[in-house]
Amino acid sequence: MPKSFTKQTFKIYWQHVRRYSLLGGVIVVSVILASSAHLIVPIFYKHFFDILAGSGEVADKAPLLVDLLVKALAFYLIGWVFWRIGTFGLSYLQNTIMVDLANSTFAYIHKHSINFFNNTFVGSLVKKANRFSRSFEQIFDTLIFEFLPIFVDVVFVTVILAVRNRLLGVIVLVWVAIYLTINYFFSLYKLKYDFQRTEADSRITAVLADSITNHQNIKLFNGYEREKSFFGSVNNRLKKIRIFCWNLGAAFEAVQGILMIFLEIGIFYFAVKMWQRGLVSIGDFVLIQAYLLTIFHRLWNFGRIIRHYYEHLADANEMTEILETPHEIKDVHKAKDLSAVDGTIEFKSVTFNYNQTRRVIDDLNLIIKPKERVALIGPSGAGKSTVVNLLLRNYDLEKGKILIDGQKLSQVTLDSLWQNIALVPQDPILFHRTLMENIKYGRPEATDEEAVGAAGQANAHDFISGFSEGYQTYVGERGIKLSGGERQRVAIARAILKNAPILVMDEATSSLDSESERLIQEALDTLMKDKTVIVIAHRLSTIMKMDRIVVIDQGKVVEEGTHQQLLKQKNGLYKKLWERQAGGFIQ
Repeated sequence: MPKSFTKQTFKIYWQHVRRYSLLGGVIVVSVILASSAHLIVPIFYKHFFDILAGSGEVADKAPLLVDLLVKALAFYLIGWVFWRIGTFGLSYLQNTIMVDLANSTFAYIHKHSINFFNNTFVGSLVKKANRFSRSFEQIFDTLIFEFLPIFVDVVFVTVILAVRNRLLGVIVLVWVAIYLTINYFFSLYKLKYDFQRTEADSRITAVLADSITNHQNIKLFNGYEREKSFFGSVNNRLKKIRIFCWNLGAAFEAVQGILMIFLEIGIFYFAVKMWQRGLVSIGDFVLIQAYLLTIFHRLWNFGRIIRHYYEHLADANEMTEILETPHEIKDVHKAKDLSAVDGTIEFKSVTFNYNQTRRVIDDLNLIIKPKERVALIGPSGAGKSTVVNLLLRNYDLEKGKILIDGQKLSQVTLDSLWQNIALVPQDPILFHRTLMENIKYGRPEATDEEAVGAAGQANAHDFISGFSEGYQTYVGERGIKLSGGERQRVAIARAILKNAPILVMDEATSSLDSESERLIQEALDTLMKDKTVIVIAHRLSTIMKMDRIVVIDQGKVVEEGTHQQLLKQKNGLYKKLWERQAGGFIQ
């Protein structure tokens, strides 16, 4: 069984339902009245058959029988009207709440930290988010259209039969209690095997997808027979658990059937005894049979309803766990907007661990002046990208503080911080939207002319104009329809349009061909004008243009200066890195 978040799930659902409590109340009352109206009809048929079986002239009976039929029709129509009110009301209520739940889920997910997304599979997260609102629909349907009518029917039938004869009411009530109890505990017992069946089914899908993805390896490494055998063994495991679950269900349906047979025969046996004593009439037999059929109809699928209810609840609980996970990075109470940004950045005694056992930044001290262009250099794993992540406050510090123009990052709002920083990553990810929308994402209020101007400065206008739909071209998921250099230039255009005072570039040209790099270097020169710039780069052409090069090793600043100054340091780390790279070019 999945970890239970049932209480929290219903708390979240109730927070959304209570906004529409009036409509919800109307729906509940409508379902109760509709169920009750239909249960009153058999009472008229009881009198109908009592009149038929009684003495008297046919001519005298006919008007009474017609009158009863009219009353039965009236209550059927009343029930029909209230069912329509309930179903149409529920249609609006459910869809509205499902949209609200989806919006709330979307908003909460995107407030989670980078660390959360790094540790969560995207596909799994999307599935959980989608299931959450759909689970509400299924659970709400079950409560309104299954559990509520069962409760109404059992109470109504028990009371009516008890009024006719107390023993009949007691028999039905005791039987229903036994039936529901057995059903409930059996459903919980079977549910764990249903989950095992679902897991086995998911395993089949995973194996099938993995083998299809690796179809070429299967051919090249003669794996056909092995894979066929492996897939067959996985399928056999599913077959065994599926047969067991089906047989378990069939066995319990047999138990349900025998319970219903004994109730029907048993209650009619007692009714016959009472009829002999003149305590019940022929019409009462009709009433009993009608009510028994109603109860049997309601309760036959009760076990399946319970299992589906718990399955939907388990689906919802997966998302509830995420919604109950506190946001790791958030604004402090009364956080202020970052204001009057000139671009001075200070790292003061900054210490940071990714995990308790792995220290990445160790007592880092660094000052970057306004409009200064600084390159961060160092071996892999030295902490360069971590410095950028801490500046963007993707993680909170263990010790120390980071300031922009004297304002602590931990005391300003995240939105205002990100508003003042533009990032050009190594592998920019674009939305599956038009090129115009992607470029304007940095400043949505910008005009199309400003976006086209930014694309021109980023050397992106020419290739965009080459598309048949120009700036209205959709780029595909993650920008897959564009080359790496084209995506990079779109990202630079986006940063140019944003025009933030602080610019961060993380290996922006590391994986590009020479021509793409030339175009992007020209665009970067435009982008870096009059900005405080932090660059993580290994390319010589990028490093040499910086005002200052900061060498980081094991989370500390070990060297800093211009390219020429650092090359003069005997046995310096920068000099070793430079000679290693330059030597590779020479060879």
